[in-house]
Amino acid sequence: MKVLIADDSAMSRKLVLKSLPEDLQTEVTQASNGEEALAAYASGNAELIFLDLTMPVMDGFQVLERLKHDNANAVVVVISADIQPQARQRVADLGAAAFIKKPISAEAMLATLHTIGVV
Repeated sequence: MKVLIADDSAMSRKLVLKSLPEDLQTEVTQASNGEEALAAYASGNAELIFLDLTMPVMDGFQVLERLKHDNANAVVVVISADIQPQARQRVADLGAAAFIKKPISAEAMLATLHTIGVV
């Protein structure tokens, strides 16, 4: 499975990577902003996207809007510290499959992957 981790924090990207189940066969690409994330998706490097909301150049909301506009077929999981109900509703309206609160744990990752049918 081609996985894209989009977050401006290298530490956060590393935590997401470490939280993935060891037995999940993945090819991981990383992006530090929304523009890089969309380029990686366009290059065919993203079936499953882990997306932060607060990033430079283009934020996660803008990425979700673009993916929705383009009828993208990637599954998007938002990972953010912004847990306000409005933010959660907006990402759901924009097509995100799930929302995980930062900091991410292996347990939260596994539960989410089960919920969205990846494992």
